[in-house]
Amino acid sequence: MDTSAPRRTCCESVRDFFTSAKFLIYMGHALSTWGDRMWNFAVAVFLVELYGNSLLLTAVYGLVVAGSVLLLGAIIGDWVDKNPRLKVAQTSLLVQNSCVIVCGILLMVVFQFKEQLVELYNGWILTTCYILVITIANIANLASTATSITIQRDWVVVVAGQDSSRLADMNATVRIIDQLTNILAPMLVGQIMAFGSHFIGCGFISGWNLCSMCLEYALLWKVYQKTPALATKAGQKDYKNLLENGQSPEESSQPLMNETSVVTKPASPKQRGCCYQVTEPLRTFKAGWVAYYNQNIFFAGMSLAFLYMTVLGFDCITTGYAYTQGLNGSVLSLLMGASAVSGICGTVAFTWVRKKCGLIRTGFISGLAQLSCLILCVVSVFAPGSPFDLSVSPFQDLYTHLIGEKPLPEAEHSLTGVLTSGNVTTAAPAEELPPLQSYMSVCLLFAGVIAARVGLWSFDLTVTQLIQENVIESERGVINGVQNSMNYLLDLLHFIMVILAPNPEAFGLLVIISVSFVAMGHIMYFGFAYKSLGSRLFLCCSPEQKVEEVDNPSLPTTV
Repeated sequence: MDTSAPRRTCCESVRDFFTSAKFLIYMGHALSTWGDRMWNFAVAVFLVELYGNSLLLTAVYGLVVAGSVLLLGAIIGDWVDKNPRLKVAQTSLLVQNSCVIVCGILLMVVFQFKEQLVELYNGWILTTCYILVITIANIANLASTATSITIQRDWVVVVAGQDSSRLADMNATVRIIDQLTNILAPMLVGQIMAFGSHFIGCGFISGWNLCSMCLEYALLWKVYQKTPALATKAGQKDYKNLLENGQSPEESSQPLMNETSVVTKPASPKQRGCCYQVTEPLRTFKAGWVAYYNQNIFFAGMSLAFLYMTVLGFDCITTGYAYTQGLNGSVLSLLMGASAVSGICGTVAFTWVRKKCGLIRTGFISGLAQLSCLILCVVSVFAPGSPFDLSVSPFQDLYTHLIGEKPLPEAEHSLTGVLTSGNVTTAAPAEELPPLQSYMSVCLLFAGVIAARVGLWSFDLTVTQLIQENVIESERGVINGVQNSMNYLLDLLHFIMVILAPNPEAFGLLVIISVSFVAMGHIMYFGFAYKSLGSRLFLCCSPEQKVEEVDNPSLPTTV
C-alpha cells in the first residue's frame, strides 16, 4: 500500500470545501435568491400601498413581467449563448441589482413626497413615477432571468464536470436554497415594513442589493478563476444563419461531445442592411423556438411547462380561496411552512431515487407520486364543506363587474378580492365570512397540495437535469430561455382561467382543470420516457443497469 501521499486533515478538508467552486456557487446563489425574494415580495406590497389598496398596479406589473419573459425569453437565451460566460454573468448581475437599487430609491421618493407629487401637473408626475417603477422592475426581472439561465443552467453544469451524480446533488442543493429563501426572505422584509415603514423597507432592500452585488461579483470572479472550463464554450453556433443557409435546425440540436473550442460564426450571404438589423430579434425568436421544438427532450420540457397551468400551488389564488373558506393567516402560514418542508423532502428524494433508478425513471416515479396526491384535491371538490356548485354561473362575478351592477352576495368574496404577496395574506375589507359547516373539503385540498409537492419538486429537478445534460453547450441559453417562456405562458393561462371564473363556487372546476393539465403533462413525459427506454422503463434497476439510460442512442447525453 502506498503511504507516501500525505493524509488530509479534517481542517484541510473543511477549508477546501468552503473555498471550492461548488460552495462559492451556493453562496452566490443564496445571496442572489435572497435579494430576489425580498424584492418580489416587497414590490407587490409597495404597488398596492401606492395605489390606494388597489390591485391595479400589481396586476399591470405581473402582466408586464410575464409578457416580457414570454416574448424575450429566447432572445435573452441567445444573448447568453453568444457572449462569454463571465461577461454575461457580470452584466446581468450589475443590471439586475442596479435596477432594484434605482427602483428602491424612486419608491422612497414617492412614499416621502406622494402628496406633493399628486398636485404637480394634475398627478402626471406621480403617474410617470409609477410607469418608471414598473419599467425598471421589469428590466430587473429580465436581468434576473438571464442570471438564472447562465448560473443555474450553465455554470452549475460546467462546475459539476462529467459527474452526473455531482450535478444532481448541486441542483438539489440549489433548489433547497430556493425553498428556504422563499420563506425566510419575505419574513425578514415583512417584519421590517411592519415595525418600521415602507420607506425604511425600500431603503433596506436598496442597501441589501448594493452590498449583495459587490459580494456576488467577487464570488463570480472566484468561481471563474477556479473553473478554467468556464472560459470556453463548445460548439457555438448562430441559429439564424443556420436557418437562412438552409441547414436543418435539428442538426444544430445534437450534442457535440468532443468540441471544446468556439466555432466562429459563418458570414451571412445576405446584405445586412437596416431592415435586416431591425428584424433580427424576430429571427432570433423564431430560431430559438424552432431549436427548442427539435430538441430530443422537447416533450420533457413541455411536460414541465404544463405543470404551471394549475391553481394548486401556494400563490394568491389558492390562498385567496382558503380565506373564503374560513382559514386565517396563522393557519395559512403553517400550511406554507409545511409546503416548504414537503418541497425540501422532494429535492432530497430526487437525489436518492436517481441513484437507485436513474434519471428518466425518477421523473416517471415523481409524476406518479404527484398525480396520486392530487387525487385528494379532486376528492375535495365533492367532499362535505365544498362550495362547488355548477348551478352558479362561473362567469357571474365577471359579468356583474363588466355591466356595472352590484354583485350578488356570494360574489363579494370572489378570489379576485384577496391579495397574497409572498407569505402574507391580505384580504380586501369585507364582512366577516360565515363559518363553514365542514372543513373536510379544504383539509383534503391542502393535504393533496402539500403532499404533491414532493413529487412536483423531484419532477422539476429531473427535467432540469435532462435539459442540462442533453442540450449542447452552445444552445443552453436559448433553450432554457424558451423553456422559461413556455412556463410563463402556461402560468398566464392559469391566471386568465381564474379571471374568467373567480367565484369560490367555480374553484372546484378550476381544480379539475388543473389536475387534467398536470395529468397531460405527465402523459407527455411518459411518452418521452417510453421512447427513450422502451419497456425497460418499468424495470427496477440496479446501479449497474442505470447505464442503459445514457447508452440509448435516441437520447444523447452530454455535459
